[in-house]
Amino acid sequence: MPASEKSMDHPLSKGRRAARCATTALGAALLGGTLLAGMTSALQAAEASPSGASRGPALSKVAGFDHQVTGVTVSKDGRIFVNFPRWTEDSEVSVAELKDGKLTPFPDAGWNAWRNAKKDEISAKDHWVCVQSVVAGPNGNLWVLDPAAPAMGATVKNGPKLVEIDLRTNMAARTIAFDEVAAPQGSYLNDVRFSPDGKTAYLTDSGAKGALLVVDLDSGKARRVLDGDPTTQPDASVTVTYDGKPLRRPDGRGVEFAADGIALSPDGKTLYWQAIKGKTLYSLPTEALAGGLTTALMPSALADQSLAGRVEIVGENGPADGLIISRRDGRMYVTAPQEDAIKVRDLSAKGAPLTTLIQDQRLRWPDTFAEGPDGTLYFTTSHIQDSAFYKPDAPIALPTELWSIKPVAPDATGSTKPAR
Repeated sequence: MPASEKSMDHPLSKGRRAARCATTALGAALLGGTLLAGMTSALQAAEASPSGASRGPALSKVAGFDHQVTGVTVSKDGRIFVNFPRWTEDSEVSVAELKDGKLTPFPDAGWNAWRNAKKDEISAKDHWVCVQSVVAGPNGNLWVLDPAAPAMGATVKNGPKLVEIDLRTNMAARTIAFDEVAAPQGSYLNDVRFSPDGKTAYLTDSGAKGALLVVDLDSGKARRVLDGDPTTQPDASVTVTYDGKPLRRPDGRGVEFAADGIALSPDGKTLYWQAIKGKTLYSLPTEALAGGLTTALMPSALADQSLAGRVEIVGENGPADGLIISRRDGRMYVTAPQEDAIKVRDLSAKGAPLTTLIQDQRLRWPDTFAEGPDGTLYFTTSHIQDSAFYKPDAPIALPTELWSIKPVAPDATGSTKPAR
């Protein structure tokens, strides 16, 4: 979209236009001797919301953090967990439980004791190195995905892992370590989803060479698939923008994140993913990823070629980060960092358009979703565009937030219909 068009669509501009419209309507009503019911409250709402939030569910700030957050998840009993990757800051806490607005290192201070400067002294296999994602599994336990690549650079030896924490005891129950075949140098394991039966995990790798990983949780064996396939790579035709300008590092490099957002249908039969530097949402039937004898004996290049033939294009999301399919309504929710927005896609209607659910300028890079037991959607804002990667004068410790929304019925919001 041209910058001139984007500036017209900026949330702040929308808020001001809404306020002017409300003022005009109020003046006309007063001149006509009639005060329309509810006009005063509409005017006050428009003027009191400089963020210019679009029509949709109410946005609530759950917590603010002094560090750059990415992942969030909510357990079946309502416990909230977040994580802080070591990107521009060697943060003291990597994984934490949020209790009454305060962070408690999780599962304990020991697991959070790793530091960049002590990587030769502290074991990477049983400490958090650079955690990117936390996800509550179908068995009720917490899973922590650690790509172990501080500053999104070299992976620390023996560091890449997927760890299950038993939430009854708050202790590590098992660790699935990824070798250099599953997580080679340059990889950055990004997010994870679990099959409903709890036997399989699906991961994205948003690193130098995008891919998907399929993990058998019983054996701990991981298989890297669609490695280097166009569907898991950055799209060269896409330029990620922010505030109407290309988002670039000081040396001119743009955003290059490969396969990132991932979602799984509630029945576990369809996997979805896309690159941040991309626009296309892809899907694949999970039975194609089952890893039977034929695939196991087939050379990886041929296996990927076979898989690629079954990938489908779902539609265009534009650059997007987090994906989730709600248990409540079966719709896919999508974070839209370029637009400070949360969008939604009706998966029940083939070719249904992506529509804006909520837009607010406070949503600086909406990142990762989680769904609470009551259907509340939680999501982080990681402020990637405000980080030292892209702004040399940015603080090393970057303040970020956790938000929530309670989506209302689709027929009430019109969110499954094209935006007007």
